[in-house]
Amino acid sequence: MPIHDWTRVPAGTFHDFHHEWISTIKRALNDGLLPDGYYAMAEQIAGGMGPDVLTLERPAPRAPLPEPGQEGGLALATRPPRVRFHAGREDDLLARKAKAVVVRHSSDHRVVAMVELVSPGNKSSRYAIDAFVRKVRDALHAGIHLLIVDLFPPGPRDPHGIHQVIWEEGSPGDFPLTADEPLACVSYIGGPVGEVFLEPVAVGRPLPEMPLFLSDAIYVPVPLDPTYARAWDAVPAVWRNAISSLPPQSSI
Repeated sequence: MPIHDWTRVPAGTFHDFHHEWISTIKRALNDGLLPDGYYAMAEQIAGGMGPDVLTLERPAPRAPLPEPGQEGGLALATRPPRVRFHAGREDDLLARKAKAVVVRHSSDHRVVAMVELVSPGNKSSRYAIDAFVRKVRDALHAGIHLLIVDLFPPGPRDPHGIHQVIWEEGSPGDFPLTADEPLACVSYIGGPVGEVFLEPVAVGRPLPEMPLFLSDAIYVPVPLDPTYARAWDAVPAVWRNAISSLPPQSSI
């Protein structure tokens, strides 16, 4: 399904779609995409990261999570994600959490990965975008893996896209977006060695399948396009008709 131009409707309309899409991704992950021992929930934690993630930022010694088996995860070494841009570096990175899909391990229920859908509110002010970027960096520094989907074009606070604000400008992997493809899907491997997989997208084109990492070597493919389509079907007809009748988004 082609991506719609969500800038042409009130933020509340996308907010409603956002909730439905989060739930749809959560169901897809729990219906066989995640390996045994992992589960996904749609969560909102007041104040940002919450106690589980703060614990990860100052970790006490505990047993490492078992590696997921091949029956439920793909090995990065043998099945690299099909994205056009990929880079790695050593650094402290990226977290924000407001209504995201959160993947936990059932052994101790610690957060291992999150899917975050950027909303208009995340870019509405300098304070909002700074808070988003700060929490993303905190999450990645804590070893949490992230998939971020941004369906809103660059603006004055992220002129080259949200990823370039998150990633240190001038370092390998600070891929800028173009006028032809101003939107982006970005997967990050958390931990002290940062790694990014980015696929530019645009209004009118389908979403790609993107990796959600469960470790620095194993990921599950997230079916963004089919889950987007199912969530779109739940949008009230008055707004589906309004968005579909609007002209294409102009180039930046």
